[in-house]
Amino acid sequence: MANSVIHLEEIRKSYFIGKNELPVLKGVSLDIFKNEYVALMGPSGSGKSTLMNILGALDTPTSGKYVLSGHDVSKMEDNDLARIRNKEIGFVFQQFNLMPRLSALENVAVPLIYGGIGKREREEKAREMLEKVGLGDRYKHKPNELSGGQCQRVAIARALVNSPSLILADEPTGNLDTKTSIEIMEIFGKIHDSGNTVVLVTHEEDIAAHAKRVIRLRDGVIESDRLNEHVVVAAH
Repeated sequence: MANSVIHLEEIRKSYFIGKNELPVLKGVSLDIFKNEYVALMGPSGSGKSTLMNILGALDTPTSGKYVLSGHDVSKMEDNDLARIRNKEIGFVFQQFNLMPRLSALENVAVPLIYGGIGKREREEKAREMLEKVGLGDRYKHKPNELSGGQCQRVAIARALVNSPSLILADEPTGNLDTKTSIEIMEIFGKIHDSGNTVVLVTHEEDIAAHAKRVIRLRDGVIESDRLNEHVVVAAH
C-alpha cells in the first residue's frame, strides 16, 4: 500500500433489480503505484466500466476498501467525493464532454473554477496545458471549430490542469481514426513520461499495448494482471 496511488481491497459492487441482487464486481484487490501506466481491459459485462466508475469516485462500492492517494474514498459522502474527483483525478472520456459554448481555454479552466483559482491564474494554467498538448494556437476556438482529435487534446489538457494524482482515460480513442488515435497515444506517453499515473480503460489490444501493465477483468474478478513485455513506444 505504501506509495500506491490506488489501493483496492476486496471491492464488491452489486446492483439491485427489485429484490434481486446482481453482483458485478466480486472481490477485486489491487495496487497501482505512482507513475504506473496501466490498461484495464475486459469484455462487455466483465465489470470494467463499474470498476472505472469506482476508481473515478463516480460510484461507491457495496463493500470493500478504496484508498486513493491516502484518502479512503469508499467511506466518503457525495460532497467529499466531488472534491476528490476535482483535486485528485483527471478524466478523459470517449465523448470528450466539452462545453460547446466555451472556448478551448475556458473548457480547460473549468476544474480550476471549482478549485477557487482566480481568473488570471486559471487562464495562465489553461494556456500552459493547451501548449503541452500542441494546441497553444487554438485556445480561442470552440469545440465545433476543432477536429475530434483536437477536442480530445482539449479534454486531456483539462484533465491535467489540476495536477491530479491519477489520469483516468475511458476509451479515449474510441471516436477517433487510426492516425489520430496514434497521436493521442503519443500524448499519453508524454504524460506518463512526465511522472503521471495513467489508467486507461480500453477494449482495443493495440491501444492497451502502449501501457506498461495490463489488468484483465472477466465476470467481476481479475483474470490476469501482467507487465507488458512488448510496450509500443509512441514516437514522441
